[in-house]
Amino acid sequence: MPQHTQKLARNKALAATALCAATVLGVAGLTAGGASAADRGVEPANPTADYNNDGYADLAVGVPGATVDGKAKAGYVNVVWGGKSGLGKHGSTTVSQSTAGVPGTAEAGDGFGTAVDSNDMNGDGYSDLIVGAPDEDTDAGLSAGTVAVVWGAANGFKGGFTAANGQVSDGSYGAVLASGDFDRDGDEDIALNSHFDETSSIVMRPGPFTAGSPSDVSRVEGWHFAGPRTMVAGDFDGDGKDDLAFSYAGMEVSGTAVMSREAGSGEWKTTWSTGDSTDSALAAGDFDGDNTTDLAIGNVRPNPESETTYCEERLGGAIATVYGKKGTTLGGPSSCTTQSGPQVGGDPEAEDNFGARLASLDSDQDGREELIAGSDTEAVGTAKNAGSYWFLTSTGAGTTLAGPAFSQNTAGVAGTAEAGDRLGAAVTAGDYNGDGLPDFAVGAPGEDAKSGGVWYAATPTDGPSPAVTSVTPGKLGLAGASGYGAVLSR
Repeated sequence: MPQHTQKLARNKALAATALCAATVLGVAGLTAGGASAADRGVEPANPTADYNNDGYADLAVGVPGATVDGKAKAGYVNVVWGGKSGLGKHGSTTVSQSTAGVPGTAEAGDGFGTAVDSNDMNGDGYSDLIVGAPDEDTDAGLSAGTVAVVWGAANGFKGGFTAANGQVSDGSYGAVLASGDFDRDGDEDIALNSHFDETSSIVMRPGPFTAGSPSDVSRVEGWHFAGPRTMVAGDFDGDGKDDLAFSYAGMEVSGTAVMSREAGSGEWKTTWSTGDSTDSALAAGDFDGDNTTDLAIGNVRPNPESETTYCEERLGGAIATVYGKKGTTLGGPSSCTTQSGPQVGGDPEAEDNFGARLASLDSDQDGREELIAGSDTEAVGTAKNAGSYWFLTSTGAGTTLAGPAFSQNTAGVAGTAEAGDRLGAAVTAGDYNGDGLPDFAVGAPGEDAKSGGVWYAATPTDGPSPAVTSVTPGKLGLAGASGYGAVLSR
């Protein structure tokens, strides 16, 4: 049998096995022995982003290309409410700079919603939206960018707060951001990008986010002719505090690093780094179940200036997994996963960008997290850039990941794979139906003539797999949407 035919048969077997095991969107519904998480007495999953504090996770979709009040690309964030029936059945609300109480004014090209994060920034029990608008004009008329916090509330949202304003033209505040208690004082902070002339930096805006609190930012790390591409918070050294992982790239430098802020001196120190690749996505999670945080690095591309790389075999993209080890920062072994492996669905092809988007979740609450990987440029048959996503698991520290590929041509997944759909352009997770098991959502911003959409299904607990349904601007009654699903909040 030809090699390509063998791989195709193997891929079909992988997908069939996943579906027969009650998997939808690749999520396994039963634990070993057939007992559900609830039957085993496992604590329910946290709802993650719950803006109205009703016990259901909500999904925030950034739509920076949306038209608001006739202003093209002013941008908004659409929050799809979770509930007993999951996403798409409980309505949604739209937050923009035209929403009462949200700072700023909706203007053409602001890009409100370019980056979105979720966290309880004031400790009141409600998740809040953290929204970047990198092309927002400041009071001085500079297109310097801004970051706003929009407060969650029982009835939705209750106004907002300007967390950071760029100070120079093209400052691009809010293009990339992450939240966590990085300075370890009990208040949540925001790490964000900053740009000036030929230099770019990561800066931190410390909490608290209250009227009159200092809004100055402090430098974390910076580069000449380079800048940050993605960030994620996680406890990578096991001390119970938040560290910051980020990837950066430029003309001659690239890599991924973890930095921590020392409690006494307040200085940032690099606790782990690699300068051998250009990376597109990061996800933190305990993938091998050893109670240490691991780091997945998506779409690894070697730096031509470096002699070493995590992933020598990289046709179509690769995912590096660096495992944690107690007493160290990511001191465990590493592995490299590609579509060339026999246990990974799909065929490696140039420009696939395998793992360009990543998210982690513990679908069966067994203490070992899985990795959701998206590639919006993956071809499905002859449909270029139709997009796919993978549900990947690890069998232990240092092992490669394994799992099937899914597309709109997979049985049970809504729609049909078409050129330019870009399924997998964004991925995220949350317990959207409140059953104690995290579900996940996949964006397809090219769907329906680039109006876009999000694909979602509940994690099944037993029985047949539920359908993978689409949540689209048309179904939600949204106006002015463009590229819906390209930005999904963590």
